[in-house]
Order: sequence, then C-alpha cells, then structure tokens
Amino acid sequence: MLAAIPEVTAHHMSEELSKKQTTRLNKLQKRLRREVGSAIADYNMIEDGDRVMCCLSGGKDSYAMLDILLNLQQRAPIQFEIIAVNLDQKQPGFPEDILPAYLDKLKVAYHILEKDTYSIVKDKIPEGKTTCSLCSRLRRGTLYGFAQRIGATKIALGHHRDDIIETLFLNMFYGGKLKAMPPKLLSDDGANIIIRPLAYCREKDIAEYAELKQFPIIPCNLCGSQENLKRAAIKEMLNQWDKQHPGRIETIFTAMQNTAPSQGVDREQFDFISLKRDPDAPMKGDVAEADLPAFDFLDIANSGHIDLDAAKRIDIVNVYEV
Repeated sequence: MLAAIPEVTAHHMSEELSKKQTTRLNKLQKRLRREVGSAIADYNMIEDGDRVMCCLSGGKDSYAMLDILLNLQQRAPIQFEIIAVNLDQKQPGFPEDILPAYLDKLKVAYHILEKDTYSIVKDKIPEGKTTCSLCSRLRRGTLYGFAQRIGATKIALGHHRDDIIETLFLNMFYGGKLKAMPPKLLSDDGANIIIRPLAYCREKDIAEYAELKQFPIIPCNLCGSQENLKRAAIKEMLNQWDKQHPGRIETIFTAMQNTAPSQGVDREQFDFISLKRDPDAPMKGDVAEADLPAFDFLDIANSGHIDLDAAKRIDIVNVYEV
C-alpha cells in the first residue's frame, strides 16, 4: 500500500520560497557589508565625527548604499552622522511621496531639494541626444552646494564597481583618457570630499539585494528611456565578457588598483625625459616582473641560457651571433 503523499499547498510553497529568500538575503547582506566596510577602510572614507550626506536618487544603488551605511553606523567603532538627501528634478510624473514615506519609516534625517533641472536639460539637449552629462553636472552642482550649507564633511554617492569599470572604458573608447571614478575624490574647488562606499560591490549583487529588500524603486524617465546610450553598449560588452570569461571583470578592477606609470606612455604621470642611466650600476638587465630574478647578460653570453628557477629555462642561442 502506498503511503499518502502530503498535499503541497500554495501557502507551503510560498513559505518555503520565503525561507530561501531569507537565506539568500542574509548571504548578500553579509557580502555587501563586508565589501562596503573594506572600501571604507581602504580609502579612509568615513572618519570619527563625520557628517555624511547620503545622496538618494530612488534607484537600487543609492537605496542599498543608505541601507548598508545605516547598518554599519550601528556597528562601527566610530561615531558619524548620516543625512539622506534627494534632489527632485521635477521630472513629469515623479512620485514625490515615495521617498519621504520611506525615509520617515527609517527615522533617518533627510532633506528633499527641489530644482527644475529637467526643463533645463530638455531645453539644452536636442531630442535623441544623451542627456546624462548635462543632467549630472546640474545635479552635482546643486548637491555640492547643499552639502556646504548643512555642514556635510563627506558626500556619499551610490556608484558601484560596474559603474567604475564602465566609466574607464567609456573614457578610453570615446574620450581618449585612461580614467574612471575614484572611490574617494576631492572636488575641483577643494570644498567637498566625495566617497563611493559601493566601489567594491557588483551591480548584480546590488540588484538582487534591492529586489529581496523590496526597496521602492523610482525609475529615471529622463535618461532611462533613451536607447543606444554609449554606457549601455559598454555594459553589454562587459556582461558578455563576464559570461564568456568568468573572472575577467574582477581582473580588470584589480588592474585599476595596480597601475605602473613608468610602464605607460603618459609623460604627465612619469618623467621619461629626465631618465638617466647609472654608469656605476651593475649589469643586471631589465626585469619586467617584480617576482622574477634579475640576470646578468655576461652570464647569458657565457652559459647560453637564463636560469629562472629549477623548473623553467629560457634558452638563448648564439647570443652574440649576427
């Protein structure tokens, strides 16, 4: 006789799914907090007594940043203040009640600024052209000025690791510059320090975290509806690389943390013109990798090979033959 099979109800399935979501949320939360904590420590982003102005756009990234900073604030060995600030750019249909309701629920200090940058951007940028550049400049100017008004010592922005890497390739491909978004930045006028606590966090982790936390996301209708943006093309390229070559994105970011100006071609970053040889230096040749031993060219001429280690040997045949 077969045992009775228990009926799987919709409620049971929902409860089981909830448990899986809770487990996943806990893992993501620990990872993101660890990565944010590491970034803050590595770049000394937040110091004792800081007043951090947390810029909240209504997107997944800034929600996640605020959430994690509030949690770290409770556990940090230092004291710092968090003030959430949103800039209402007067986009048509912008739901003005969502952010205040969310922040009231969190019981966090906040300010809602109102400035019609939307009309300025639509007036200055032709239809179909990218609005992001002008929009960000106007938004940045307003937020920087307000930070000084409230005595903020740091301005926190929600850019993550993917944003930083995408910006690197955007500047390389379209701007002819090798630069990205630094995790910590002093503004051009020297009046503000900008920090990016999510600098070590991947966008896909933040997106999943935001979904599980059910943040009240507010879409950006100003630039989000534009197609074929250069950044979107870069993002797609990186996503393809990530699928085809797992670990490549991590390697790119690591490379950005290990720059070697003397091995580049930028005359502003390294003084190539003044390079002089040392006539008294021993003949050890050039070592491209720091972990490889220097070698003597005279030894090569005499023995015909370079001993790198017991397992590797590069044969040099007829070194001085023409």
